[in-house]
Parts: sequence; structure tokens; C-alpha cells
Amino acid sequence: MTHHPTAVRASGLTKTYGAGVRALAGVDVDLHRGRFTAIMGPSGSGKSTLMHCVAGLDRPSTGRVWIGETELTELSDDELTVLRRDRIGFVFQAYNLLPTLTALENITLPFALAGRRPDPEVVRAVIEAVGLADRLDHRPHQLSGGQQQRVACARALVTHPDVVFADEPTGALDSASSAELLAFLRRGVDDLGRTVVMVTHDPTAATYADRVLFLADGHLVGELLNPTADRVLDRMKSLEGVNA
Repeated sequence: MTHHPTAVRASGLTKTYGAGVRALAGVDVDLHRGRFTAIMGPSGSGKSTLMHCVAGLDRPSTGRVWIGETELTELSDDELTVLRRDRIGFVFQAYNLLPTLTALENITLPFALAGRRPDPEVVRAVIEAVGLADRLDHRPHQLSGGQQQRVACARALVTHPDVVFADEPTGALDSASSAELLAFLRRGVDDLGRTVVMVTHDPTAATYADRVLFLADGHLVGELLNPTADRVLDRMKSLEGVNA
């Protein structure tokens, strides 16, 4: 078994909402650096809650989370905001692009917000990987949905984050655009050395990952390495049987 250093670690995570609704029930997980991990599970299994807790977007009820050597659960809200800005990339189903900025300005926005200059070599490598060199001066409304989502991915990768979290990133895309986007995330891992963690319900999307983690009822219930769509589908069917 190859040992991969850990980018994100969670220990004993629980999350309970409002009237005792338990979304996570004691999750321990290591997410490996320089790897592409997919998180899957039936609706209501806790997969988005897990991502939000390990990405510092939500605080767990109990348990601890580390990104690298930094324990998130010890940080103040202001410190968490800085950590998310400087060390984490996010890709959501909604592209979250600013309509008045060009594609290039949207990609380099994190640097503008932090008052830093981007490394032109890194920007060029990301733009090349995302295949948008001829679209850089276009505004979001002049781009297709797939191109807008690739701009959002490029923005998430360009700051050299410790980890990129993608929450159903292909949810609003057709199958051709989805395949392009997933291939780009895969290249981010293979060519740029990034760490990607993606929540998805799509077995085909999961095949781009090195490892798939399965959740059911707030518990981590298994994993697949080097997944195929058929194996993912079989595992999901058995989990949905459990949850039915």
C-alpha cells in the first residue's frame, strides 16, 4: 500500500442540526495530498455536511479537523476566513463568477482580494490546463455553462491551495461539459499536483477520482480505489437499499 501524506484529516466528527437531526455520526477520515477523492452516498447521507466541516465552511458539533498541520476547530471565525481565502479552493454547482469581470479577472480574483500579485507562470499553466486561452477577455455571459465552470475551477486551482473542494461541480452541466470539467480537475491533480475532494452523486464523475469514500446515515461505510462506474453503481445501489 503506497503511503500518501495527508492533506485533510478529521477525527470523531459529529454534526447535529436544530431538533436533534444528526448529519454526521462520528466520522474519521484522512484525505490524501496530491490525490483526487470523491465522496458519495445517498441523499441525506451527510456527504455535503462532511465537506462543509472539513473545508471550514461549517463547524462540527464535536470532533477535530486539520488541514495540513493547522487544526481548524481551534481557529476563530476571522482566522478561518483567512485560511479559506489563502489555502483552500472552492468549486460549487453555482459558478459564483462576477458578471462584470472578464474570465481572466475572475480567475485571478483571489489575488486581487488578498492584495497579492499572481505568478504569471502558474496562471499560464492553469489557463492552459483549462483550455480557455482564447476566452480570457470574455465576460461570464459570453461563455457557455461548461466554460464558466472551468473558469471557476481555474480560479480555485490558481492560488496553489492546499486542497480544492468541489461540491457537485457538474450538477448543472451536460455530459460533454461535465467530462471536460472532470478531465480538468484530473489534470489539476496529475499535472499541477493539486489535491481535489469532490462530493458527487454521479458514478461516472466518481471514476475520475483515485479513491471514492461512501457515506450512509452520517457514517463512513466504505471506499473504492481506482473506481469503475459499474463498481460505484453497485455500491451505491447497496447503500440506497440500506437507506430505503
